[in-house]
This record gives sequence, C-alpha cells and structure tokens, in this order.
Amino acid sequence: MTRRVRRMAIRGIALATLLVTVASCGALGGKEQAPPADANNSGPVEKAKITLGTMPVLDVASIHVAMRKGYFQAEGLEVELKTIQGGAQAIPGLINKELDFTFGNWVSFFAAQAKDAAKAVDGIKLVADGYQATPGMFLILAAGDSAIKAPQDLAGKTIAINTFRNIAELTAKATLEAANVDVSTVKFKEMAFPDMQAAVQNKTVDAAFMVEPFITRAQRAAGQIKVLDAATGPTDNIPIAGYATSGEFAKKNPKTVAAFQRAMAKGQADAADRPTVEPLLVEYAKVDKETAGLVHFGAFPTTLDQTRLQRVVQLMQRYQMLDKDLDVKPMLIQPSGS
Repeated sequence: MTRRVRRMAIRGIALATLLVTVASCGALGGKEQAPPADANNSGPVEKAKITLGTMPVLDVASIHVAMRKGYFQAEGLEVELKTIQGGAQAIPGLINKELDFTFGNWVSFFAAQAKDAAKAVDGIKLVADGYQATPGMFLILAAGDSAIKAPQDLAGKTIAINTFRNIAELTAKATLEAANVDVSTVKFKEMAFPDMQAAVQNKTVDAAFMVEPFITRAQRAAGQIKVLDAATGPTDNIPIAGYATSGEFAKKNPKTVAAFQRAMAKGQADAADRPTVEPLLVEYAKVDKETAGLVHFGAFPTTLDQTRLQRVVQLMQRYQMLDKDLDVKPMLIQPSGS
C-alpha cells in the first residue's frame, strides 16, 4: 500500500468515526438520558403503586384509556390519580414526592428546570409526550352578550387562565400579539378551568382561555363565543403537554419508569380514536354525552421529540418566560429501544 493510499484510508476512518459521533449527539448537544440496560427486563417493577397528577381535561384521555384497557395493570402498575390545577402545581408535587409522575404543560416544566426548582430531586425528567395543538382546542371565549367580538377587543381586558406563566399564557400572548394587540395591557387572572364559564357569565373576567371539554360546554350551555383561537398562527401545532417524573425517582425506579412509558405509549395511540375517548370524557371530565361528541381533539404524539419541544423553549424566550438557554435533550428519558 502506497503512502498516499494509506493517508486516504486513515482519513476515511476518521471521517466515519466523526459521522458516528455526530449521529449519536443531538443537534443541540447534551446527553439524553435513557433507562439503564436492565430497565426493560422481566421482573417486578420497583414501585407497583404509583401516584399520577392529572386534570379533568381532554389532554389526559390517554391515561384513562390506558387504565380502562388494563395497560398499566399489564405492566404491573396500580395507578392512583391525583387532581392538579395545572403544570405549575405539578412541580411541587414531584419535589415533595406526593406525585411519582405527573401530567403538565411543557412551559411549566421548562421554566422550573431552568430555575433549578427541582434540584433537590435531581431535576425534572420527561418520560412521555401528551398533547399537541390543533385548531379549535385552545380558545379564548367571551360572553355572547359581551362587546368583545374580535382579538383587538381584548386590549386592556382581563382573561382567565388556569395558572400563570404556563402554556395558556404563552400561546395567548403569542396569538394576541399576532393580532396586533398590545399584550402589556392585558391582565391574566388565575382560576381553575371548571370555574371559568361562570366567571365569564358573571363578569368576574372579560374572557377566559379554555380547553376541551370546557370550550364546548361553555358554548353549548352558556352561548359563549370564540374571540381568538390560540392554537393558530405562531402557535400552530405547538407541543402542549406531557408527562414527567423527578430525576431521583427515575434513578431509583428505572423499571417502573419503563413500564409507565410502555403503558402510556399504548394509551396515546388509542386516544386518537374518538369512539374510545368520548365515553371516558363523560366519566372523568363530567360532561354530557352530547358535549363529549362535539369537543375538538388535539393530537396525541406517541414519541418524545427533542426538536419539537425545543420550539416551546424558543417561544418562551421570545415572551420573556425564560431568561436563559435551555437544552431539553438532557431532560428526556427515551423508552428502551427507541
């Protein structure tokens, strides 16, 4: 072999090594956490009874599908549900260990991680995607007899949201600004989703940021009208929410995390089927059958995608909800074999 050929061979090996290295690293850097090698092995989970934070909204339909179809039970898990008001409330639940897993919006999870709010429990780890926006599922509603008819009419008004500095506030600000509304004049008032319909009717607030099934119920029962779709324009297809645990819980209970992920993946896949979800909405969201049949469905992703989630971080930075860079990849715990 000539010297020139040897040099070319060495360069080829070096290039191949570089490509493998790049392929194994995310475009945004950081290490992605995966369950330990034995996390998917047979054998009992470390913690069979888990507490899961949830809300009475369409977004969590996959939980109830998975419970109804026995997906958790098949994985050796018994699930106790605990109602929370929003993602911001979920964080303390993970920190004080009242919750093992929780549903929550990405904004709350990312804001808490950026502030090291969960440092005492080794941070927040994301284990499953939950919900993604589609038109009609995030609406700002006003009373039918209100003078508020268009987004521009919301300038200087008070809008109800379920928790401050969450996905509702973020998408509201983004779409209001896109409609040429000065968001600095808008006041947000915190309240639970079930209370919003009455608050709009009795003028406690001028409008309310609602999700399903509360949107359809407010429109049918109280004649409330759509003022702004907050899942369009700059927030079109924006990731909404998912499921998280603490780093400490994940380290101590890798088989439990893997079992939870497998059950949720099946629940997410089945939640896209309306006939499966509608009767469950009647039960856990306490809406009538007709309302359940009219709600607007979002998307139920079955995989965690770092690139999509990073989009939320970028939008948070745009609206001063995050004052530093955050790489979401180290927060992800990908299912074994993904």
